[in-house]
Amino acid sequence: MDVMPLLLLVAGSAAVAGAARRTPVSAPLLLVAAGLAVSYVPGVPDYTLDPNVVLPLLLPPLLYTSAVDSSYLDLRAQLRPVALLSVGYVLFATFVVGWAAYLIVPGLPLTAALVLGAVVAPPDAVAATAVARRVGLPSRITTILQGESLLNDATAITAYKVALAAAVGEGATWAGGVEKFLIAAVGGVGVGLVLMAPLHWLRTHLKEALLQNTLSLLIPFVAYGVAEQLHASGVLAVVTVALYLGHRAWEVDFATRLQEEAVWKMVAFILESAVFALIGLQLPIVLRGLGAYEGTEAAWYTVAVFLVVVVTRFVWVYPAAFLPRLLSRRVREREESPTWRGAMVTAWAGMRGVVSLAIAFSIPVRMHNGAPFPQRNLLLFLTFTTVIGTLVVQGLTLPPLIRLLKFPGHDPQAATLAEANAQAQASRAAERRLEELLSDERNALPPPLADRLRTVLERRRNAVWERLGQVNPVTGESVDYTYRRLSREVISAERAIFVRLRDGRYIDDEMLRTLLRRLDLEEAAAYREAA
Repeated sequence: MDVMPLLLLVAGSAAVAGAARRTPVSAPLLLVAAGLAVSYVPGVPDYTLDPNVVLPLLLPPLLYTSAVDSSYLDLRAQLRPVALLSVGYVLFATFVVGWAAYLIVPGLPLTAALVLGAVVAPPDAVAATAVARRVGLPSRITTILQGESLLNDATAITAYKVALAAAVGEGATWAGGVEKFLIAAVGGVGVGLVLMAPLHWLRTHLKEALLQNTLSLLIPFVAYGVAEQLHASGVLAVVTVALYLGHRAWEVDFATRLQEEAVWKMVAFILESAVFALIGLQLPIVLRGLGAYEGTEAAWYTVAVFLVVVVTRFVWVYPAAFLPRLLSRRVREREESPTWRGAMVTAWAGMRGVVSLAIAFSIPVRMHNGAPFPQRNLLLFLTFTTVIGTLVVQGLTLPPLIRLLKFPGHDPQAATLAEANAQAQASRAAERRLEELLSDERNALPPPLADRLRTVLERRRNAVWERLGQVNPVTGESVDYTYRRLSREVISAERAIFVRLRDGRYIDDEMLRTLLRRLDLEEAAAYREAA
């Protein structure tokens, strides 16, 4: 195997993604454009998207890192709109786009058209959420888009399998399709529920940070592989496990969290960069197999399918946003009122991505009776042009649309007040815990160290000489060990308060991660000083 093309892909995509940070254009769009340009440079090898690589090897870590960084509480609060998009919209788009393609393309069987509908149905919200954070969308819209991107692949893959079974002649029925969908969904969540507690137990009981991080890298592949072996949804298994582990990440050792954050940021950066570059690099491969469909005919099909995909999302999003409030008093009482501006952004943030292309490349060349799959090359071409079209058209116009709609800006003063209140409560709890610990003679410390723990304001640059050579006469512990232990106890008390405030919704998960990282760094500094 020649590794040079792979190294060039990773290095080149990382360089382009890094350069994108200095431009107003989002990294996904610049990477796709670079892939399109490079694809015709002489000597550049073919980078064919292999579904046997993308789905089991690239999709699980991308889903995992996104789900771990998501908020379980926020997603639970927005479960209804997320479900309407990730399940309802994907199935709706599968049928509408499939039926439209059946009417538009002469000779295309309805079953093959539904395969195309399932392939292009799931939006890839990586680009959308990146733009949302960059321009400051309200957290509710960001949560809905992020939740949709975590779950919609499972719906689309299952819908694709059902449509493909009918297209290749396996005699699929509506009842069989519903049964297959339910088995995949319930089974995927079930596998995740079974795996999440044992995996969390392992993470909290392994003592070596390197071992814990190795386990962390294996978790998405384990969850995906086990679920797929049981014919369940690997996507839902990965998301279920990741949401649980992310919600309980505060229970893991601080060294693991610090290393894990750095490792997963690097993994996500490399994979996301390579994936969007790969989208652009597919152009020669797709055009090579287009065959008889050229010129104005192919252009008409491209524009028609693209418009159907875009309009279908609007047709679904606006009723899904407002009708439940009109029909249900419970929804009106328990959920925040949607706005037309929020619905507009949600509808326009429907960019497709690499999952659609990977599924399209998995369409078999021949059916069960040996006949060629009807118009397979055209389906690949329409998938590719839909992905590129949504990324370019919607991706480029989404930031100015958000600015034009003038969403209420982030209030830094309110966030600062919430953080200050959380820190004050945690500090008071830590001070009470410290006084309890210092009242025990087994925890005796020299006055300078006790004062340093009480104030938590001084630098610990003098800690080494103040502790050298001293031993607790009661426990026989060295003072550096006692200091390290008490410091971690105090920080643990603060950490518990932060988590309680997060669980009570006084602070959000993003603020919790900021506060926990600050404690982690303090704990790491105390550990280094005492070592």
